[in-house]
Amino acid sequence: MPFAPTARRWRPLRPRHAHHLLAAALLALLLGLGLGAPALAQDAPYDAVQRQSQAGDWPAALAQADAWLAQHPADAQMRFMRAVLLQRMGQTDAAQAAFTALVQEHPELPEPHNNLAVLHAAAGRLLEAQLALEQALRLHPHYATAWRNLGDVQLQRAAEAYRRALEQTPHAPGLAQRLQALEALLVTTAPAR
Repeated sequence: MPFAPTARRWRPLRPRHAHHLLAAALLALLLGLGLGAPALAQDAPYDAVQRQSQAGDWPAALAQADAWLAQHPADAQMRFMRAVLLQRMGQTDAAQAAFTALVQEHPELPEPHNNLAVLHAAAGRLLEAQLALEQALRLHPHYATAWRNLGDVQLQRAAEAYRRALEQTPHAPGLAQRLQALEALLVTTAPAR
């Protein structure tokens, strides 16, 4: 598949509303008074999970992510990393459920939309893949991986359209050559990792 899931970490979520700013100011005040706060996101084992994943030790990385999430179930970054691990391990149903939950709970994050699109495309659900990629690009217009994946989805949709046209008019001039050229392009496109 020429689609590129995103496995990188993203920047922390930024508060968008006044009540988030007020909560952040209150937390800063409490920390300044020495009252302490629960473990912050930077204490999460992101780097360790990422190292294990890059080394191909997906079960160990998944176990570490699960252990962290048992204590911090709302950690969107670790949930995303866990979903990527599930995707890499071939547990597509579980990965799709995890990305779908992230998209529903954090619709402002483009990466889960991209990875959900990769799963849709792999299952042949090209329209759903295209819609998810378009949403990722609305959120982050400079997201190169999503642009590439959208191009690949559109190529596949074009090939599908040419196949259907060829079924209806098998002797249409140039149609078979167009389909052949698109299929050759799709076959020679190396998957990005």
